Amino acid sequence: MEKNIELYNYFIDNAAQLTEEWYENLDKSDPKGVYSSKNIEVIEKVKEQNNAFHYYFPKVFVEDKDVFLKDLEKWIHTTSSDQEHIDTPIHFIIREFIQTRGQYLRLIEEFKIKNDIPYEIVAKWNLQIIETFDLVIYKFSEGHHYYSLKQLEAQQELINELSSPVITLANNQALLPLVGDIDTARATAIFENTLRQCSERKISELFIDLSGVAIVDTMVAHQIFNLIDGLSLIGVKSVLSGIRPEIASTAVQLGISFNHISISSTLSKALEMK
Repeated sequence: MEKNIELYNYFIDNAAQLTEEWYENLDKSDPKGVYSSKNIEVIEKVKEQNNAFHYYFPKVFVEDKDVFLKDLEKWIHTTSSDQEHIDTPIHFIIREFIQTRGQYLRLIEEFKIKNDIPYEIVAKWNLQIIETFDLVIYKFSEGHHYYSLKQLEAQQELINELSSPVITLANNQALLPLVGDIDTARATAIFENTLRQCSERKISELFIDLSGVAIVDTMVAHQIFNLIDGLSLIGVKSVLSGIRPEIASTAVQLGISFNHISISSTLSKALEMK
């Protein structure tokens, strides 16, 4: 254990040097990501993150495994959720973990020569480093994937919301122009966003224009007409315009009644009627 403590202290003493050597040899030619940034603040931050790693990782030689992993996972969580790292392709990040692992193995060799450490002890240390780096790479990749998905979901929600805008008109009226393909996920977003926006803005009449929608499947068509029913429940009258023959055919196949829905062939005619 005494040699492990000495090795731990050796790593801590060389932490700053490890970071500087790593950044000096860093491949800065990546087409995108944190490592190619020329922003001074980003560069300083990535150096700080790398340096912090050198204070967490060497604890593997002196701490209980569970305690060590708990501390190291704090670094993994903080770094993998960092926006610059989320925007960096994961294979670039794994490459730098491999580079850092090489630094650690070389530092152990240097420590062995200076202190005449037996081969069997060095072999054990090397195995610890290799196995623990494998675990770190796995955990970091897992975190990177999780936070990348969270960001993608947030972006998709924003896209869905922006793609179904409720445009306020005069006299508590509003317009919902629908354009492009509508899949089940987008139809659900339209349903939720429209009800919320109409309620918040105290809309009494909503013009829903479908002239920009070419094709919908039966599930999506059903969701659109569910929206009309939902709007009715919160006191909003709906006016449909621009229904294409394909959508009308799907609605008829679903057995949807148009008796309680105001319909106009075009949006301009719908607005002229008011």
